[in-house]
Amino acid sequence: MGENPISREEHEEFRRRLEAENKRVDARLKLLEGKVEQIGAITVSIERLATNMENMAKEQKEQGERLESLEGRDGAMWRTVSSYIATAIVGAVVAFILANIGIGV
Repeated sequence: MGENPISREEHEEFRRRLEAENKRVDARLKLLEGKVEQIGAITVSIERLATNMENMAKEQKEQGERLESLEGRDGAMWRTVSSYIATAIVGAVVAFILANIGIGV
C-alpha cells in the first residue's frame, strides 16, 4: 500500500456515507422482511382455501350421489305404482269381459 494517509475529514465523510448506506440497506431489509411475512400469510391462506375447496368438492360429489339416489328411488316408486295401476286396469277389463260373456268371476 502506498503511504497516502487520508485526512480526518475524509475519514469522517467516508464514515457518514457508510452509515447512510447502512441505514438505507436496513430500511430496505425491513421492507423486504415485511413482504416476506405477507407472502407467508398469503401462502397459508391459499393452502386453507385449497383445503376448503377440496372439502367442498367432496361434499358436492356426495350430495350429487344422494340426489341421484333420491331421484332413482322416486323413479322406481313411480314405475311400481304405474305397474300396479296397469295391472289393476287390465284385471278390471278382463273381469268385465269375462262377466259379459257369462263366465262368472
